[in-house]
Amino acid sequence: MWSFLSSFLIALLFTPLVIRFYRRNNWLDDPEKNSHVKKTHSKAVPRGGGIVIFIATFLAATLILDFDKYLLAIFLGATLLTIVGLIDDVFDINPYLRLISGLVASLIVVGAGIGIAYISNPFGPGVIHLDQPQFSFNFLGEVHSIWILSSLFAVFFIMWNMNIINWAKGVDGQLPGFVSVSCIFIAILANRFADAPTQFNVANLALIVAGAFAGLLVWNFYPQKIMPGYGAGSLAGYFLSVLAILSGAKVATMLMVLAIPTADGIFTIVRRLIAGKSPFWGDRGHLHHKLMDYYGWGRRRIAIFYIATSAALGFLSLYLDTTGKIITILATSLIVFSFLVYSKIKAKQNE
Repeated sequence: MWSFLSSFLIALLFTPLVIRFYRRNNWLDDPEKNSHVKKTHSKAVPRGGGIVIFIATFLAATLILDFDKYLLAIFLGATLLTIVGLIDDVFDINPYLRLISGLVASLIVVGAGIGIAYISNPFGPGVIHLDQPQFSFNFLGEVHSIWILSSLFAVFFIMWNMNIINWAKGVDGQLPGFVSVSCIFIAILANRFADAPTQFNVANLALIVAGAFAGLLVWNFYPQKIMPGYGAGSLAGYFLSVLAILSGAKVATMLMVLAIPTADGIFTIVRRLIAGKSPFWGDRGHLHHKLMDYYGWGRRRIAIFYIATSAALGFLSLYLDTTGKIITILATSLIVFSFLVYSKIKAKQNE
């Protein structure tokens, strides 16, 4: 528990300093000065959550974990995302620049050797290996190999989660709540299946990330004093993806715990493409928007819904095999899709 408590206390105590610093510099997300249809808050609030998460996870990891090349690569990528998040907090940079930074961060960790060598076979016993084909080359007298499928899948997996999780931060307490819960279940599974391909304790790192987001949650829950911003949103998907890989390619578990935001993300991309819009430009069509606009849900209720569903799905993931997890993911996605389609039809009828 010290892993969780250390990052929790750092985030809890450091967040007011970030809030004060942002307010002093007038780095505020003010919907009256910079309106956007996707925004749900009505008062000027600092973002800055990315700095909180990075400081809390880095300091706690320095105190508890042994740094090796994998952990160095993880925090090198996290540093890049935090810097880009800080710039976005102040200047609202182009989403394609954020996408590029996410790609670079993903390549850093995959280049360090963090990849998905196999996934469980959903159609039968055993696993599906991703270590072939390989590209080998000689560098400084040593032979290095790149596992092409493994690397491509890992990069896609990390970038996908960075984006869809980042979209699920529209209301107070939403993102840090379900991310903290998700990390706790990854920690439980990492302890159960001790096959991590690195030398440091993955469960402790997962608890460190969980504690950092829990500390931010205290200040982000309704009424929020600080927002996660792109920094915390991208770090959430980044850390969760890397942790899922390190804990033994728990891809299905990760997707199951994040089934609600994942289904919302898939529906959002399809909906925007059908409408001829870029999938990376924000709008007011996410699940949390529908719950708020058409069903009268408050911010606290939406946040608790995301936290509770992640906890329930995480609990189920402890007992289901890969096939059961995939069925649960598909069933959850179907429910979310049906709800979003119904909400869209209802909205058109009320126009």
